[in-house]
Amino acid sequence: MYKQVFKLHAQLLRALANPKRLEIMQLLRSGSLRVGDMSRMLGLEQANLSQHLMVLRQLRVVATERKGKEIYYRLAHKNFIKAADMMRQILFERLGGKATQAERMVSVVTDPVCGMHVTPASAAASLTQGSKTYYFCGTGCKKDFSNLNK
Repeated sequence: MYKQVFKLHAQLLRALANPKRLEIMQLLRSGSLRVGDMSRMLGLEQANLSQHLMVLRQLRVVATERKGKEIYYRLAHKNFIKAADMMRQILFERLGGKATQAERMVSVVTDPVCGMHVTPASAAASLTQGSKTYYFCGTGCKKDFSNLNK
């Protein structure tokens, strides 16, 4: 059993040793998302995203729930968020003065038009008004927001 735990640990770390899979986990930290939404947010074709999700699903990092025709993905355990946060904190400390900017880019924010969760790094568009910056899932939401705030 002792060696089995280390083998499972290594399998999990291999699955997580992919930047897109880590980004998927980051997006799912605030709740479940549909494949189509994640595809837009990550800028990945659905086929490519599905491959990443299959790896994460096989190791039970993510779980699925069907709602009608849609499949929603969520993190299978809350401790995946804690583990990712701990590792990220170490990386931010190593970045020193660049940490604040890096931390802002991986934080999850909400598109003010459609409510979709995006990260500043994965947002399709942004708009700064005064001291506030808004991030959008797509240029259509940015246009709608601009029209509402004229």
